[in-house]
Amino acid sequence: MPGITAILHTKNDALRIARAVESLRPCDEVLVIDHGSADETCAVARRFGARVITVPAEAFETRSFLVDALHDWIFCMQPTESLSERLEASLLEWKLAPHPQTAFEVFILEERPPKQETRLVTRAHQAWDGWKPLTESRSTLLDGHLLRMALP
Repeated sequence: MPGITAILHTKNDALRIARAVESLRPCDEVLVIDHGSADETCAVARRFGARVITVPAEAFETRSFLVDALHDWIFCMQPTESLSERLEASLLEWKLAPHPQTAFEVFILEERPPKQETRLVTRAHQAWDGWKPLTESRSTLLDGHLLRMALP
């Protein structure tokens, strides 16, 4: 069964990080990459079971944070997002099946119409857009949604 490391990049997200981390139950590791928070973001993330490392902002570009992941599958999420129950179940089911493809998309629900983005990839994935993988037309859509909050 493949392991999943969830990666969340944060800076001053203490009001949102607990909900995000708590929703990542299907993931085998939650890695919070903090970019210099001045609030309680790191303490709250640790309290909810995340491993926290601090890196400079340019880590987005170098993807150096990937070496800290314990698993080969990376699920990227923002601290303002959380898994729906259906996406949580979909990820648990996903872990039970073999996967020849290297990228998977999720629907993102927010105040605007839903959109699809690639968020689950292998560690070796090369096409990145800052903190998250580039969306690819060949990725498979997972059932469920990422829920994005506008405010804490």
